[in-house]
Amino acid sequence: MRCGVDTGGTFTDVVFDDGRVAKLLSTPTDPSRAVAAALDARPALLAHGTTVATNALLERRGASVALITNAGFADVIEIARQDRPSLYDIGIERPPPLVPRSRRLEVWGRLDATGRELQPVDADAVPPLPEGTDAVAICLLHADLDGSHERRVASRVRARDRVDVTCSSEVSPEFREYERAVTTVVNAYLRPACRPYVQAVDRLADEVLVMTSAGGLVPASEAAELPAALLLSGPAAGARAGGLAAAAAGFPDAVTFDMGGTSTDVCLVLGGAPEPAPGRVAGGFPIRLPALDIHTIGAGGGSIAHIDAGGALVVGPESAGADPGPACYGRGGGAPTVTDADLLLGRIDPDATFPDLGRLDRDAAARAINAAGVSAEGVVAVVDAAMEQAARMVSVARGVDPAGLALVAFGGAGPLHACAIADALGMAAIVVPPRAGVLSAVGLLCSPRQRDLVRSWPTAASRDGLDTALAALQERAAAAVGGHDAHVTTSLDCRYAGQSHELTVARVSDFHQEHRRRNGWARRDAPVEVVALRARARRPAAVDMGQLGPPAVERRATVGPAVIAEPDCTVWVPEGWRADVDEGGAWILRRSGS
Repeated sequence: MRCGVDTGGTFTDVVFDDGRVAKLLSTPTDPSRAVAAALDARPALLAHGTTVATNALLERRGASVALITNAGFADVIEIARQDRPSLYDIGIERPPPLVPRSRRLEVWGRLDATGRELQPVDADAVPPLPEGTDAVAICLLHADLDGSHERRVASRVRARDRVDVTCSSEVSPEFREYERAVTTVVNAYLRPACRPYVQAVDRLADEVLVMTSAGGLVPASEAAELPAALLLSGPAAGARAGGLAAAAAGFPDAVTFDMGGTSTDVCLVLGGAPEPAPGRVAGGFPIRLPALDIHTIGAGGGSIAHIDAGGALVVGPESAGADPGPACYGRGGGAPTVTDADLLLGRIDPDATFPDLGRLDRDAAARAINAAGVSAEGVVAVVDAAMEQAARMVSVARGVDPAGLALVAFGGAGPLHACAIADALGMAAIVVPPRAGVLSAVGLLCSPRQRDLVRSWPTAASRDGLDTALAALQERAAAAVGGHDAHVTTSLDCRYAGQSHELTVARVSDFHQEHRRRNGWARRDAPVEVVALRARARRPAAVDMGQLGPPAVERRATVGPAVIAEPDCTVWVPEGWRADVDEGGAWILRRSGS
């Protein structure tokens, strides 16, 4: 038996290789309990997506970290960049660094910008660690080009202090000192919290693989050592499965729309593949690790609605979660949520039963909405507007016209709100795949083993030796996933001379066209610099989506207004829309007459 298990903030979803699905409430205090409860036998393979790293970072439940860096550079993680999270908000504040100044230590030694040693590192002179230190992050200048100084310091600290040590050259060997330092600190901060959880899940199956933010599976032993790569674990699986579902339905270009109980994740898909990104921001911190270009907002079925101090209706980012959950769950929750509003508007069948919940309590939902002084229509309008803006961020803001895209709706609440989002953006169609409510778990089971490697290129203006270095990186990536069936692709981070940002392209010759697509202009007479090399190795997925067979529920063509209740999700077809079923069993929603 093989299965995919996605642990979310509200539900834990399971898909088995024979097509069976299960959905049960998550257990936030120990998410592995819900994973174990979902299994009816010991699997040969368990592919897992987890929110443990994300929650630990957002809730600041990590280790006490000390940072070791070069003399004079201890404040890099606090100085940060000159850009602000909100340009015109004079009251905006960045999150405080995860390492306070009292826990930042300095060591002598220096490499130059090409990795050449200017001054040997004095590992024996590393200051004593502050009392109470659980983990150490080491980030030295230009260690992305040569990690020998970091390794010497790490060896000394491990021998002397017996603590967990993370080196930047092992976590994020890319240029840009601030981002590399923050990524290393985040990994050191999360590892003591995440490692025990991953090891507990690893005992539940013969083999456990964990989804990374880049959309590929790695062994649990590796995931436990690099939790900073797991911050988009579940959403990445959903984006991969959404891209495959869209392509199978005849829409290779799409936006995936995953609305769960706590958040909504959207991702642009071009040519059937989710768009990649060299890094993301999580909890206010830049994470310089390969990821899918997923945009996340705090809007889900459990998002709480309230009136703010200015009298405006606000929905999210606070969520009722799994415990107590929305008021209509009947588990003691009294705050009004999006699910309560959907129920009152007739978008959820009041007679339908749900896993671990039974029937929803419509009266409790009405009491919560009325007590807060809000309306169900207003709650839905506000959350729809937020999700529309998120979809614009990954389409219009990327230079892609949404009119030529399909919207792939999944997650427990995605198909409830998809028509409003597609209508606002003028999108061509909506695809609701089979098993839409557990599609992220499908994505886990049907994703490849994958390894992403990156290295800085020290001479941006010169390409001497570039092909040789790229071939060597390609070999390392193939060896990392093992097996003769590995497929390896390479890419380059390029920019125009003088620019401070780069784009990832397959070849240098592709840069001008990609720059025009993303930015609206190109300068073909300007020199192009290479700043980083990338290689991605994949082995085929253990299970193909087509092997799962048709879902347990037979789908039939429907004309709106209609509520379609399925075991794992509910589909709302408004008036003026119709839902047809394609050969693969997916709902295709279009405006009537189109």
